[in-house]
Amino acid sequence: MDSVISVEGLVKSYGTFTALHGLDLEVARGEVHGFLGPNGAGKSTTIRVLLGLLKADAGRVEVLSGDPWHDVVELHRRLAYVPGDVSLWPGLTGGEAIDLLGNLRGGLDEERRAHLVERFELDTTKRGRQYSKGNKQKVALVAALCSDVELLILDEPTSGLDPLMELVFQEEIEAEKARGRSVLLSSHILSEAEALADRVSIIRDGLVVETGTLDQLRHRTRTQVRATLERAPHTVDELAILEDAHLDGVHVRGAVEAERVGEAMALLGGYGIAALTVSPPSLEDLFLRHYGESGAAATDALPAAQAADPGADYHGRHSPPEE
Repeated sequence: MDSVISVEGLVKSYGTFTALHGLDLEVARGEVHGFLGPNGAGKSTTIRVLLGLLKADAGRVEVLSGDPWHDVVELHRRLAYVPGDVSLWPGLTGGEAIDLLGNLRGGLDEERRAHLVERFELDTTKRGRQYSKGNKQKVALVAALCSDVELLILDEPTSGLDPLMELVFQEEIEAEKARGRSVLLSSHILSEAEALADRVSIIRDGLVVETGTLDQLRHRTRTQVRATLERAPHTVDELAILEDAHLDGVHVRGAVEAERVGEAMALLGGYGIAALTVSPPSLEDLFLRHYGESGAAATDALPAAQAADPGADYHGRHSPPEE
């Protein structure tokens, strides 16, 4: 695999708290890769290591065939990053911020810049201090998407955007993929990842617990079946192939392993099928298989020092200034 990101055995601790426990991650050139998990799972720590903002304690990390800690300046000319909480220079206009970020990254496509400003309905004449959270997010997205870079690293990039702008974002990421750009999309919005990602990696407690295309992952979990039969089985035991089967007269629902769907259809066909719905597992189903109810309740676990100064990491490197 020609990879733009290759991570093996990544370990990162904050004092006594270990955020990453030997994480593996591979992002192929030209793909959109969904990086999924709730807050506190280790997504942002992984991204900070990939960006050279944090130094790994152990493991191998390569970004665009370079070491993000030692080659940070060179690599940041070849990649663009959009965080979920954008800070802009308060005295610069949105347009000036876009131009500055683009020049730091090696240049802008002016035609694409104009297209994106129009699509995101962004007023580039306002200063950073005047922007809402959503408009700050638009500035960062326009700057990233019109930059001449090979890799986009997007960490909750649609935070603060309304549903219409989220749709614009999805369409523009599809356009980036068509241009051969590589994208790491970190998100807890499963519908967003399901719409865009070629492959996904699900992270839990600092480890990638599953990775692959959606079709590959779906084959590892169950398909939901609902049927209205012409003749009711005598008991639910006759439907043993279905897991968690429920029988209400002629109405049947249950789940079946992906490789046994054909057998289930043959069994139900013996009773005559008046109506049938077969639903392959969604990305949400795959996600909840690992997280269950705990996924919705997970919270960030940041060290006190970083909570006190969220703009800094433990090696003195800072994000752009807050307002």
